[in-house]
Amino acid sequence: MGLFSKNHMPVEGKTVLITGASEGMGRSAAVQLAAKGAHIILVSRNVGRLEEAAAEVRAAAKSPSSQRITYISADVSEPGYAARVLAEAIAWNGGAAPDIVWCVAGLSTPLLWTDERALPAARHNMSVNYFGSAEMSHAILREWLAPGNKYAEPKHLVFTASILALWAIVGYGPYSPSKWALRGLADTLVMELQMYPDTPVRVHVVYPATITSPGLARENETKPGVTLEIEEDDVPESPDTVAARSIAGLERGDYFVDVSFLGRIMRVGALGGSPRNSWLFDTVLGWFVPIIYFFTLIYVNTKVRAWPKKHGVPGAVAAPAVKP
Repeated sequence: MGLFSKNHMPVEGKTVLITGASEGMGRSAAVQLAAKGAHIILVSRNVGRLEEAAAEVRAAAKSPSSQRITYISADVSEPGYAARVLAEAIAWNGGAAPDIVWCVAGLSTPLLWTDERALPAARHNMSVNYFGSAEMSHAILREWLAPGNKYAEPKHLVFTASILALWAIVGYGPYSPSKWALRGLADTLVMELQMYPDTPVRVHVVYPATITSPGLARENETKPGVTLEIEEDDVPESPDTVAARSIAGLERGDYFVDVSFLGRIMRVGALGGSPRNSWLFDTVLGWFVPIIYFFTLIYVNTKVRAWPKKHGVPGAVAAPAVKP
């Protein structure tokens, strides 16, 4: 934070619950928030990786003797998981709900939409990426907004989307809709939460690009060749870098947190009726975005149209028989 800037999300002494915290961006965020003095609750499926992550978070704690770190094993794609996780978290936290909830858990299964695996993959991506976060947000908001609650400092609910929720790219049909849905939920909640002035809650959406993580390796196993070609100049960033930029944006009080210049352009170009981080900056940059997209779309669509000429039509699918 700058000399005269206000930290809109101070975490020292606060309890932060993070899903998807055993690896990648979630793990890096947990480490960095612990270094700022937060108590951390890590949530993920794999107990072994959670134990490793918890040890790393404890080692990074600003005040090891007073900060508390724990983990809860849960599968965010399972209906009902959030209520159990929050119950355990509240019991561990002395009867108080976490002050900050950051939904990071997610996965990507890139496939061409005509691939027979695309629909099952889309359902699974939606279960993890959208419903995993939506269910946690529903559960924590019911805790924070319960009748009789009143507090001066706002709580924070952070969703993790993707720059692919701002601009679609061929090959991400099973994935992108789940992230676009998160943005729609967040916009709705921002408006709805204005009805609770005594229990202020700030909603944020983080838009990372490509991150070097085990998730990227799994994603590349199914990624179509045309998608790889479009992304060939995309340089992945480390989880530590993305987490640090995300936290900086949250501390600035940004609603949409972009973590790269490309993400900033995409964010401004797709705002629609969403709240602005800065009306002046977002409006001025928005004047130039159509020009940038004009050339970018020509470049990308040229690659897409050239693909079948070089490699043949991908995964040609026979049309179903027409019944009389």
